Amino acid sequence: MATRGRPRAFDRDTALQRAMDVFWVRGYEGASLAALTEAMEIRPPSLYAAFGSKEGLFREALAHYLGQHGRYRRDVLDGAPSAREGVAELLRETVARFCSDEFPRGCLVVLAALTGTPESEAVRDALSAERGESIRLFRERMRRGIADGDLAADTDVEELATFYATVLFGLSVQAKDRVPCERLLAVVERALRCLLYTSPSPRDRQKSRMPSSA
Repeated sequence: MATRGRPRAFDRDTALQRAMDVFWVRGYEGASLAALTEAMEIRPPSLYAAFGSKEGLFREALAHYLGQHGRYRRDVLDGAPSAREGVAELLRETVARFCSDEFPRGCLVVLAALTGTPESEAVRDALSAERGESIRLFRERMRRGIADGDLAADTDVEELATFYATVLFGLSVQAKDRVPCERLLAVVERALRCLLYTSPSPRDRQKSRMPSSA
């Protein structure tokens, strides 16, 4: 006699990857239980047994997403020789990722739940906190830039960090709307001019005082 009620075993990483893709394309509230279980190739009892709830599944899918698609932010900013170059490289790399045919367009963190019902407030709060992490990373790199001498001491770090995070989030929305990559890159280049018009850094002032070799 067959055993009833026992959830079927499945590969958790594969299931999370598939759930992540559904949330990425449809958003949190747009991802129905039927769509999730179909993509994950499991039955609802298996989903609830493994993740507890749809929100529990989303939080694990979000962590999975950040592990695959979120780390590059810090890697790019920290690996650049200057704050200016770090910001430029990050924004350009973001456009390349958002325009890739390999993944859904845009950023799951930005697009998954900007609005929704009161029941999804905890999910929106989690995503808002993660967007705040982008601001923090910009802020951290710019402060390091000031310490290293490639940004002026009077640079308004808070304002610039918020500005570039806003550009980052806007690129996600525009990519979702399938704005051509060339236009997104033009937006990036326009945004980068803000760093050119900040006060000269100590390093730049020193270079300007150096005698010409001519």
